[in-house]
Amino acid sequence: MDKKIDDIGTLSGKVLLFGGVYSNLQALEALKQVAEREHISPENCICTGDIVGYCAQPEETVQLLKLWRVKSIAGNVEIQLREGAEDCACDFRKGSRCDGFSQQWYPFAQSKLSKNSLAFMKTLPDHITFRYAEKQVTVVHGSYFNTSEFIFKSTDWKRKQPNFETTKSDVIVAGHCGLPFQQKNNGKLWLNPGVIGMPANDGNPSVWYAILEDASGEFKAKHHTLDYNYKLTSQLMDNGLLPKEYARTIVTGIWDNTEILPEVESGLQGFGIQL
Repeated sequence: MDKKIDDIGTLSGKVLLFGGVYSNLQALEALKQVAEREHISPENCICTGDIVGYCAQPEETVQLLKLWRVKSIAGNVEIQLREGAEDCACDFRKGSRCDGFSQQWYPFAQSKLSKNSLAFMKTLPDHITFRYAEKQVTVVHGSYFNTSEFIFKSTDWKRKQPNFETTKSDVIVAGHCGLPFQQKNNGKLWLNPGVIGMPANDGNPSVWYAILEDASGEFKAKHHTLDYNYKLTSQLMDNGLLPKEYARTIVTGIWDNTEILPEVESGLQGFGIQL
């Protein structure tokens, strides 16, 4: 199937990068306030997908993202929802805890989304490309080749390299794995801004995003933490329909399990993010 790629041209000034909103309305509201405070226009705000997910307000979250008019690609969750699929296609191992939890939150999200929100999801491209500070940037969800591929900092560069070659990019901005990181190799940069819908397994309820800056004419990327009303998010999730374990993670900052994580990232649970 042909990929839908949205080339948004050359950007300048601050650019806000985020992903994995996961139906977390409170976090999205807090991030919108950051953008307004930093005077970052909606055209310079880009989401790496998975707008919908584990939390309690999928419809409200999609509608706020639409209202804000930011750019977004489709994550695996949006692709599955708009196609009426039976599961999230998150690439969780069959029978794993994450797989079991997805059989709770995915049908919940399906039941809450309006036709308007599903129609919006159908407009989302697979990738976004743009120029910034003389660099060619491509936004992907998992990888350019596989929306659901988990790519971490410890993932061998040999798996990352083809993404740069195929897209002729200097920078890949990616999501999906849930952990923020940036990694340089031979003048190329893999940048995951992190997700705002769930903590980064670092023992802290705050979540992560990134801002690009070109004030000096150079390409600069910096990660930031976001504080929001996580207690309300957790409380709303405790509705008898969503996994209690995820509601707990929102507060503790510790994932229920590390099934998807490589050994390196799994060993860093609760130790804070190593950027």
